[in-house]
Amino acid sequence: MGEPGKHRILMVSDFFYPNFGGVENHIYYLSQCLIKEGHKVVVMTHAYQNRSGVRYMTNGLKVYYVPWKPFLMQNTLPTFFGTLSITRTILIREKISLVHGHQAFSTLCHEALMHARTMGYKVVFTDHSLYGFSDVGSIHMNKVLQFTLADVTQAICVSHTSKENTVLRSGLPPEKVYVIPNAVDTAMFTPAPERLSRDEIVIVVLSRLVYRKGADLLVEVIPEVCKRHPNVRFIVGGDGPKRVRLEEMREKHSLQDRVDMLGAVPHAKVRSVLITGHIFLNSSLTEAFCIAILEAASCGLLTVSTRVGGVPEVLPDDMVVLAAPDPTTMVHAITRAIYMLPKIDPQDMHNRMKKLYSWPDVARRTEIVYNRALKCSNPPLLDRLSRYLTCGTWAGKIFCLVMIVNFLLWRLLQLWKPDKDIEVVPDIQLPKSQHEETPFGSRPEKSL
Repeated sequence: MGEPGKHRILMVSDFFYPNFGGVENHIYYLSQCLIKEGHKVVVMTHAYQNRSGVRYMTNGLKVYYVPWKPFLMQNTLPTFFGTLSITRTILIREKISLVHGHQAFSTLCHEALMHARTMGYKVVFTDHSLYGFSDVGSIHMNKVLQFTLADVTQAICVSHTSKENTVLRSGLPPEKVYVIPNAVDTAMFTPAPERLSRDEIVIVVLSRLVYRKGADLLVEVIPEVCKRHPNVRFIVGGDGPKRVRLEEMREKHSLQDRVDMLGAVPHAKVRSVLITGHIFLNSSLTEAFCIAILEAASCGLLTVSTRVGGVPEVLPDDMVVLAAPDPTTMVHAITRAIYMLPKIDPQDMHNRMKKLYSWPDVARRTEIVYNRALKCSNPPLLDRLSRYLTCGTWAGKIFCLVMIVNFLLWRLLQLWKPDKDIEVVPDIQLPKSQHEETPFGSRPEKSL
């Protein structure tokens, strides 16, 4: 790990395995690819139920499950300074050279980036979501993001739409923000061995059943599609507060035999659900990228999606049918997709996805951002404080006060427990054959 050009990276987010989602998959696959490139990667997240302490995953990926319990929607309670001591300890123990935070909604990410900058580390931030500008929650989140990104070294977004959104929300110079899309493990998401019969058209929906994912839109679209196309059946996978509305819709229109509600689907079983269908339906009202579309396309499904956020950037026009987030328009788009099915070759679509999206490519592009971040200079505290003052008349002064207190607490920690008293842990050297033979598509359930 001491080779020149090789980095020691700390990935930080509230969202990681055993929880499943787009951010969790992104961190895991990116880490695996960086490890295969010779870098040292450590993940820091909060404890999940009885999973606390240090765990090891595939290829020696080390995960610190910090004993901090989630407070709301898998986020830890904001403490500003409560995580300073443990963040400092991990950074010194693992000899970290760069900190990479993920997701604007992650409290742990914001605090770790703040502590890392206070200690002089270079930091990179990846934004995985889109946020508005008018509602109370978005206004609050945008101000927090402005605070974090005021002193970030480099930033990454998963789509050009996401980059525009992040720049507008945070005031970050566009030249410091890079666009690196998500990817898909095509070895895991393969088409069905035999082509499905088109006597019955199966439309698959896999999503959290919440407002943001367009669950209310599904309530209006599904009955109309079933009415127009007697040979269409829906499979709906996912759980959430809006599931009740879908159940009521199914009862009201007597569609129990045409709409299967699977409930929550483990990520390991997503492919087995996808390959039973012909069309994948995404009804999101806001989306920075949408990895689910990539997984469906890799399995050979034609996608119908709302034209929102970064979705139009994801697939070529002949692999997706886009529509406005409106019930009538969505029904027309599904009808168009049904007539396109005879021209769709699942295996050809899978082969194209192999070339379009791969995690090794994402890792190589992320390495470039890391290299540029590490070349940036480290400004003194006074220069950094001037950046926070630009965040608002009152907010700027509060942010400066927070950073000054954080700096003083860090100095106090150095006096109380000097860096030399913190034991540096040795790196685990995996046998070369084991490192090379581990399949890329292997799942993290093998964690110790």
